[in-house]
Amino acid sequence: MAKFVLSEAKNGFRFNLVASNGEIIASSQVYKSAVTAKKGIASVSANAPVANIENQTEKDFKTEVNPKFEVYKDKKGEFRFRLKAKNGQIIATSEGYSKIDSCLKGVASVKKNAVGAKIEEK
Repeated sequence: MAKFVLSEAKNGFRFNLVASNGEIIASSQVYKSAVTAKKGIASVSANAPVANIENQTEKDFKTEVNPKFEVYKDKKGEFRFRLKAKNGQIIATSEGYSKIDSCLKGVASVKKNAVGAKIEEK
């Protein structure tokens, strides 16, 4: 089963959503406190399953309303996604993927695994 791993960072706290195979499938920004990081986890859990996918790598892509996953190509040419909450704030981001299909599988994994994932504090 997937889990959110909450840990201390240089200037606060952050979390990773970790799949049952141990792979990190999404990461957060740094929050000022563990309490606010847990609110971020709750936001990912609530928004991910209902978020539409806006594939910005497609020509003339359809702009979706928030919450949404934005799929894009970074400066290195890798595919990434970011999950935006209803208010437009980025609440989770991905690693870089070499193939669009892998990135979209990452989105699907977050949509599936964010719901009901336990929180493990390090």
